[in-house]
Amino acid sequence: MKLGKRKMLLVSFMLFSLFFGAGNLIFPPFLGQNAGSQTPLAMLGFLVTAVVLPVLGVIVVAEFDGLDKLASKVNLKFAMVFTILIYLSIGPGLGIPRAASVPFEMAIAPYLPEGASFGWFMLLYSSVFFLVALWLALTPNKLVERIGKFLTPTLLTLLCFLFLSFVFKGNAGIAPAQPAYADGPVVKGFLEGYQTMDTIAALNFGLVIATTLRGLRVKEKSDVMHYTVKAGVFAGSILAVIYLMLSYMGMKSSGMYPIQENGAWTLRCIVHQLFGNTGAILLAFIFTLACLTTCVGLITSISQYFSTLTKKVSYRQWVFIIVGFSFMVCNQGLNTILSISVPVLNAIYPISIVLIVLGLLDKKLNNNKVIYPCTIGFVGVISVIYSLDQLHVPMGFVSELCKHLPFYQYGMGWVVVAVVVMVLSLVVGKLVCSKNEELTLDSENA
Repeated sequence: MKLGKRKMLLVSFMLFSLFFGAGNLIFPPFLGQNAGSQTPLAMLGFLVTAVVLPVLGVIVVAEFDGLDKLASKVNLKFAMVFTILIYLSIGPGLGIPRAASVPFEMAIAPYLPEGASFGWFMLLYSSVFFLVALWLALTPNKLVERIGKFLTPTLLTLLCFLFLSFVFKGNAGIAPAQPAYADGPVVKGFLEGYQTMDTIAALNFGLVIATTLRGLRVKEKSDVMHYTVKAGVFAGSILAVIYLMLSYMGMKSSGMYPIQENGAWTLRCIVHQLFGNTGAILLAFIFTLACLTTCVGLITSISQYFSTLTKKVSYRQWVFIIVGFSFMVCNQGLNTILSISVPVLNAIYPISIVLIVLGLLDKKLNNNKVIYPCTIGFVGVISVIYSLDQLHVPMGFVSELCKHLPFYQYGMGWVVVAVVVMVLSLVVGKLVCSKNEELTLDSENA
């Protein structure tokens, strides 16, 4: 069945909204403020991990009919552990609580009365936020209409209004790049793209989009893939434009404000300069809409996955469990959540990237049995060691050995390892295949 233009647009908007949450709002302007004059180069790297890889991830997972089936190319036990780890990290462990805490700390906390209890107001806001998310997640069949038709167009309109207001009314001044961006802006931007968590989320959303399309009576696998690619490209294009707008605002204001605590405060400074205290209302709408849609998408898809693992806990029960746990983590505060997310993402993001690349190349790998487990295994070890290094956990000679890898100091030591292991695996696979063919011919001749 062919999908009409209207429904195709709604599915694309839905995918955009699933991706565009807390990190997508706060990291691009923060990158622009810190990168200053080097922002264009930094954004090249950022767009790779925040747009290109997520879109490819959606396509790959849709092709394999789920992350667990893609990860099973490594090992069945790995597939179970890695899939659960991905869902927990982008869900109740980090992603959902972060999405709920950002709008509060961005648009409400700065305007609380002096002496007001931050904790109690956070509790009140997060209670309302998660109740609305709970209500939306309990009816997943209505998400396309509710998100694609109403929430996303409203969000895009508000973001465009903010950007145009800054272009015509904002005070501009570009500062030199901070030291972290001065030497390697492209690599630093690439690593900052990790913070959006979108490549990891794509390993989840690929199946969501495929399932949504089948719910719209697109049954043939080729048609599902065709429309998944179209939705991915369209949603990715919108993401890229929004990222460029936000980073431009951060870059142009880098000479106007001191470096802020996080990207949420960077945007607050910009909006306050444009609209004064009333800008808090605009920010509250933008952040709440963006973060709410992402939360609902994550709650829905994660609950659907976990409900398939056991028949004892239904989809609705998982929704309540995930919302409840996310509510508790959310109230720990944004900076605490961000400090936890960095080492976790440094460990699992490279694995996700390599898994997507291997998935894209799968048909050309000739059913090579060693390339998935070997490549993912080595990349995983290097990534975990780097994450522990960043936490200053003593690793002795192992850490010193890894520091000799090219680009290791930038968090990119896994790249060379991945390429080398992939090449060696392909060579070994061909040798084994040739040997098997020789044995088969010998047995036939005998």
